[in-house]
Amino acid sequence: MGLRDELDRDVESIRPPEWGRVVPSRSAVAWQVVDPDGKPVQPIQRFLRDFVARGNRPGSVRSYAYALQRWWRFVLAINVSWDKVTSAEVRDFVLWLKAVDKPRRVPRTKSAATAGRINPITRKQYPSDRYEARTIRHSNAVLRSFYEFWIEMGQGPLVNPVPRERAKGRRPHAHHNPLDPYRPEGRLRYNPPLAKRRPRAMPDQRWIELFAALRYNRDRAILALAISTAARASELLGLRGADLDWGDQLIRVRRKGTRAEQWLPASPDAFVWLRLYLAEIGEVGADEPVWQTLRRRRRDTSGLRRHPLDYAALRAVLRRVNAALSTNWTMHDLRHTCALRMIRDKRLSLRDVQVILGHAHVTTTQI
Repeated sequence: MGLRDELDRDVESIRPPEWGRVVPSRSAVAWQVVDPDGKPVQPIQRFLRDFVARGNRPGSVRSYAYALQRWWRFVLAINVSWDKVTSAEVRDFVLWLKAVDKPRRVPRTKSAATAGRINPITRKQYPSDRYEARTIRHSNAVLRSFYEFWIEMGQGPLVNPVPRERAKGRRPHAHHNPLDPYRPEGRLRYNPPLAKRRPRAMPDQRWIELFAALRYNRDRAILALAISTAARASELLGLRGADLDWGDQLIRVRRKGTRAEQWLPASPDAFVWLRLYLAEIGEVGADEPVWQTLRRRRRDTSGLRRHPLDYAALRAVLRRVNAALSTNWTMHDLRHTCALRMIRDKRLSLRDVQVILGHAHVTTTQI
């Protein structure tokens, strides 16, 4: 019996077509993958519909849609039907992701000189042109879930092409309590290992420099809240007027993933900057977004008005500051800084810090 042809596939020579698009939708499924004719790709559409029904948020739907579009382009390039793939195709897909540069909508300009390098001030690495290990692991998880859905539906391959590694020296589900549900055992076979990075706090002087480089009270208020509450950027951007407790200096955020509401204590300075910002734009209603664009823009027939600040606009704020300071700070650095400050505070237990950070497991807080 000869070796299968796919084992000799030259992955570096594979050039997937620029096929299809990921587009927003007003239907129950907030994001869709459409073919070149603009029609939803039905296998992906049906999976995403089930994914939404299981309570997943639009951001997760968008992430899954892009991962599946990337996979669809790959199987088209190697001329294998999506429902006929095996673990060999997934293996080659992972090898291809490790070997190629990420596609970019616009070519790099100034950032080309720093891609993948270490910033001498922050001692953090700039994003590289290659797919990171976390991206590949996420891709594997998406494909595993996608094919689990179709196998359960009685379609697709007979065996999930994204296999798990069995624990060595152990019988599967040994000592399992029959009253408990079965849990997946073993990591996904083609998951690359993650480098263990110890979070570092931003030095006080660097924080002072970063804050001083901000030009508007709105931006000062957002960053002051971030470094005093450890809230994620998406959680801060979701604040509405009713989420501000001026008396006790608390903000109410909706946690990433669970969407559970939680009140977080903020610093007095953060509320001072928040008051200065709101004095400039006017008070916001209970159901209105706190963060808005500074300039009024016309997007419909209602005339000039401010619009909610989104993540891209917040990133642009940091991009301008980083360019001025020759740094590469992110909003997540502020979360790490606040977390490490709290851990070093003897008045707070590790459990206290876990609750404030919104971690499901204390082991995540210990990292």
